Amino acid sequence: MSGFYSDIGRKARDLLYKGYAHQPANHLQGFDCSLDLSCQIRDIVPGLRTLFNFSIPDSAMVELQYLSDYGGISGGFGFKADPLAGYNPLINFSGLIGSDFLSLGTDLAFDMSTRTFNNFNAGLSFNSDFLIASFNLNDKLDTWKASCCCVMNPSTETAIAAELKHTFSVNDTAITIGGQHALFPFMLVKARVNTHGRVGGLIRQEFWEKLALTIAGDVDLLDIKSFPKVGLSVAFRL
Repeated sequence: MSGFYSDIGRKARDLLYKGYAHQPANHLQGFDCSLDLSCQIRDIVPGLRTLFNFSIPDSAMVELQYLSDYGGISGGFGFKADPLAGYNPLINFSGLIGSDFLSLGTDLAFDMSTRTFNNFNAGLSFNSDFLIASFNLNDKLDTWKASCCCVMNPSTETAIAAELKHTFSVNDTAITIGGQHALFPFMLVKARVNTHGRVGGLIRQEFWEKLALTIAGDVDLLDIKSFPKVGLSVAFRL
């Protein structure tokens, strides 16, 4: 099976960004905090499932997804926070077609309050047992991104990933490289660095296969006035 559009580049994206506190958050007495909730109802009919995602205070989305042997489609409705207008209603549609080896997809988001497309993405993915590579055009084709992820040892989750990203509107190019390794069966260590001088790392510890505790840090080596950022996140899976 090929999967959904969100699966394009997921391996590299998760290795380089998942677990690092980079999403918008509430500022409360010197701390940034956010709450993410997700729920999935599988097999309403064969291949059909429903997803509920809430990222407080940033967004909320309800999606209906259908997966077949040759592709997947997804449609959703939700709200996204706007500092000036409150919460804007959005309609999202994405589709992917291909196989386990090669897939092509697109993603559209329509802002109902402004009656404009606030997002248009397209992507291509190449998959093998050893290397997973992808190419994406994001932000209304303003940003292109190429990424790859190489799994060195599946038993220890050892892998490396790299991402090359260029934004045309600001003429900015960045390269991010990262790696991960499981020191113990339930402890994962990750690190990353990019050409803008940012270095990050995290340790994730799982308990009883239901609870995960992550401690992450990030520092800007090119800004001598900045202080290292340290974050703590807790994930509970039913």
